[in-house]
Amino acid sequence: MLPWTVRRTRLPLLALRCLDCQAESATVGEGRFRVNANGKLLHVWLLVRCVRCDRTTKINIHERVPVRSLDPARLRAFERNDPAMVARTLLDPAIARRNRFALDWRGAWRLDSSAVEADWPYRVDVAFLDPVPIRPDWLIAHGLGFSRGEVERRIKSDQPLRRTTITGFSFVVMPAA
Repeated sequence: MLPWTVRRTRLPLLALRCLDCQAESATVGEGRFRVNANGKLLHVWLLVRCVRCDRTTKINIHERVPVRSLDPARLRAFERNDPAMVARTLLDPAIARRNRFALDWRGAWRLDSSAVEADWPYRVDVAFLDPVPIRPDWLIAHGLGFSRGEVERRIKSDQPLRRTTITGFSFVVMPAA
């Protein structure tokens, strides 16, 4: 059995149209939150910047919530611009859906794989440290240096190879015919 690990190298870009220049990508940059109190109610936003014109836009995290309804540790993380909180917030599918953006993972991940020194057939276990959406057939082709046609012929897996996944899976590499 050979272990492979998919890990994030940076935060992904946001597929979000800029209101000024119409560019379709934004970044969290240094990862800054804006916390605003209006009486006993809080607003929390994640600030993102257009990659082309540098315009700042706010991603709504909490809107008009009572101060006491937020966990104090979570509120401190927002106030301190905690990098782990920025990552958790950006990777939260509910926030992406509510703010109508998708994540662009191109160039934001890498595959750590072991050298192949096993007898045929051999098994590979793929683990994801972050929810990087990727098609298994492309990942396997990339990791083994196969064409995608060769992946179809030589790989056996219970995981659908042409369906994007963010969870770990296993596959068996069969010898060339």
